[in-house]
Amino acid sequence: MKSRIAFLFAGQGAQVVGMGRDLCQASPAARRIFDQADATLGRPLSAVCFDGPLDALTASRNCQPAIYTMSMACLAALTERVPVAPVACGGLSLGEFAAATAAGALGFETGLRLVARRGELMQEACAARRGAMAAVLNADPARVVEACAAAGIDVANYNCPGQIVISGDPERLQAAVASLQAAGGARVIPLQVDGAFHSRLMAPAAEAFAPVLDATPFADPACPLAQNYPGDLVRSGAQIRANLKAQITGSVRWEPCMNAMLALGVDAVIEFGPGKVLCGFLRRMDKNRAALNIGTAAELEQAVAQIGALG
Repeated sequence: MKSRIAFLFAGQGAQVVGMGRDLCQASPAARRIFDQADATLGRPLSAVCFDGPLDALTASRNCQPAIYTMSMACLAALTERVPVAPVACGGLSLGEFAAATAAGALGFETGLRLVARRGELMQEACAARRGAMAAVLNADPARVVEACAAAGIDVANYNCPGQIVISGDPERLQAAVASLQAAGGARVIPLQVDGAFHSRLMAPAAEAFAPVLDATPFADPACPLAQNYPGDLVRSGAQIRANLKAQITGSVRWEPCMNAMLALGVDAVIEFGPGKVLCGFLRRMDKNRAALNIGTAAELEQAVAQIGALG
């Protein structure tokens, strides 16, 4: 019996200068993805991934298409070596576009143009209004929601048990943090981001991105797609489009997404793209599932061997 595998895709913040360079040297399929991205965008996105500088790679207009391209290159490098089909796909925030592409709801170039425009619009929203984000660890979720509501900010991510991300105006966010710390037990880590993602401050970006999505054809996915908004499995292209509209300002419900995929009887997950954040979240939820990641040539070799062992 073949293993049931879910594909997971990294979100913004996972970027690192040099990502994809060794993978392209090892995999012609990965190299073709980066070349296609450069040609589609009409600019050397691959050079920003390979050589930076970090400030340029971190800017949303570059970071979003860069991580999308890197993720799809990792997937291409794997499927060049091993025939593997997912029983479900999911991605964290930006990663949802790569997940939709892997599930067959979008073509690569269409997805790339979408994330490039999304990145531009979100960068403009960040420049227009200062924002901040923080990870809240080991706090009662209801207390976090209450503190955010009182301060006039938003819950950005429900990542895994014990980790919630909050987002909004910097002064208001500090008021929420002070409230949570005064209640005791919560650990708060400020995030190094250039804006308040998944909050009401992204409304201008969401409004401008909606007609771009409306003009984009979405196919029904070949397998269920776990969407951050509403935190469940989706099986129609129309639903995917509607949820992507809400996602920019809405909360990322990653823990429910992961639970929905695991409920399909998933034996293993593969995380594509830089970093191992999503595998880390899974281990907080279920230590018994196999978790593989592909972000380098060495990790590709390990994953190929492990997939063969899974059967």
